[in-house]
Amino acid sequence: MGARLVSDPQNPSEAARLKALEARIAAAKAAGAPTPHVKKDYSQAQVAWRMVIELVAGLVIGFGIGYGLDTLLGTMPIFLVLFIGFGLAAGVKTMLRSANEVQERRQAEDAAEKRDD
Repeated sequence: MGARLVSDPQNPSEAARLKALEARIAAAKAAGAPTPHVKKDYSQAQVAWRMVIELVAGLVIGFGIGYGLDTLLGTMPIFLVLFIGFGLAAGVKTMLRSANEVQERRQAEDAAEKRDD
């Protein structure tokens, strides 16, 4: 049969070829690697989801407290309705606080950009 070719990594020309191949492989891997998506600020969708979650959390907590009190005290939906209203008010208040926080951050960024110009 034919002679089998074996490369000798101790040979300087083979070692140089091996290093060049490793460099090309590393460059190809780096080029194909996805770039990490890192963003400093929240996107509009993230802010919207945060506000929705805050509102729903207030409602759920109010529902839980009201239902628990109605069950514990044997009353019908008196506390349920009352605490759902409190939960709604707390959720809206938290949403408005979040919206104000985002607005203040954007105003500060705009002021910093105008100062840099």
